[in-house]
Amino acid sequence: MNVKNKLSKIFAPLAMASVLWSGGVQAQLQSLDRVVAIVDNDVIMHSQLDARMVEVRQTLSKRGNALPPEHVLQQQVLERLIIENIQLQIGDRSGIRIADDELNGAIGSIAQRNGMSLAQFRQALTNDGLSYDEARDQVRREMIISRVREYRVSDRIQISDQEVTNFLSSDLGQIQLAEELRLALIFLPLPEGSSPEQIRASEAAADDLYRQIQNGADFAQLAIARSAGENALEGGEIGWRKAAQLPGVFSELAPKLAVGETTQPVRMPGGFYLVKVLEKRGGEVNALVDEVRARHILIKPSAIRSEQDAEKQAERLYQRIMNGEDFAKLAKNFSEDPGSALSGGDLNWVSPDAMVPEFRAQMQQTAVNEVSKPFRTQFGWHVLRVEGRRATDRSEALREHQARTALRNRKYDEELALWLRQIRDEAFVEIKL
Repeated sequence: MNVKNKLSKIFAPLAMASVLWSGGVQAQLQSLDRVVAIVDNDVIMHSQLDARMVEVRQTLSKRGNALPPEHVLQQQVLERLIIENIQLQIGDRSGIRIADDELNGAIGSIAQRNGMSLAQFRQALTNDGLSYDEARDQVRREMIISRVREYRVSDRIQISDQEVTNFLSSDLGQIQLAEELRLALIFLPLPEGSSPEQIRASEAAADDLYRQIQNGADFAQLAIARSAGENALEGGEIGWRKAAQLPGVFSELAPKLAVGETTQPVRMPGGFYLVKVLEKRGGEVNALVDEVRARHILIKPSAIRSEQDAEKQAERLYQRIMNGEDFAKLAKNFSEDPGSALSGGDLNWVSPDAMVPEFRAQMQQTAVNEVSKPFRTQFGWHVLRVEGRRATDRSEALREHQARTALRNRKYDEELALWLRQIRDEAFVEIKL
């Protein structure tokens, strides 16, 4: 698998997942450039559409998917570009910016996932005919879209304690803890305020697709050609979901299907859906969590205290503790951690996994009732005392956390679909193609 395909897999959950523009393609198409769509205060150029078409064809071909008719594929790709453009403009108006160091970190993570150094990754992009600068720009755009969705969609979701309680007491809640499903879907939209004739026509189209699938038609190919879902060009695949994360009746229907089976068409807000189960996997919850009771003293370097002076101060306090002075009293008088200083440096019972790596390492290697030598983290110089260790049964807290996350993800999918439809309807879009 080349780097281009790996990048597509990494960004599959995002709307722009399938594309990194080819510099060579852009150069060839530059002379043919013209506006194909006006989107609010921006435009989509023919070169963008053609470059995206080339990439989508390559991606589908490498997956072994037959290509739909050219005009169908072009319409799907253009609609994807329009939705992306609207979200990027929202991000720009909202002041969302991706700092270079944050972007560099994301690029570094992509290289690491591909088992490469940054230099090797840049060379691999070049070998695949990709410009590193264009790849960076694509990653930046995807990060902006992800952040726009996080802010705009998450703010629409509210989860009450009663919903969590009801979920945990339901059969569906038990299924949530046990199984995940890898799914693909086909979505046939209904215009707002659809007439009975439009509803019947859409339902008939959904029934026809279901019959084709039952007779052996390829679900992915039908999704590419017919689905209006944002994952249509990925064969409708939406990735792994817990049953509780699925909207409406699919949360009950999908777990009952065998791998490879497809639900009959189901009407939901906005249109008709068909969902196929591609794969299943089980999941178990480890309820035992190792916790450490600890105290610490923090000394911070500052404008008036150099790094060396902070280290020396931490060393002096360590020696005073070793000479028998009370750790809690010294922490109360000298620690610069506002969250623990007044309680004598007490961090209470915490999971080492919740701490920064350097602090976690000291917690793990310091014996109970022992004091660590001064050590450095991103926050400053620390002296640490471990006062106890225990394995805590956190099953109830974990179940509540899983329930809240599952309910949020379930509502997120519904809210995202409605929000994307809303911003598309509210945007000024004039197609020139």
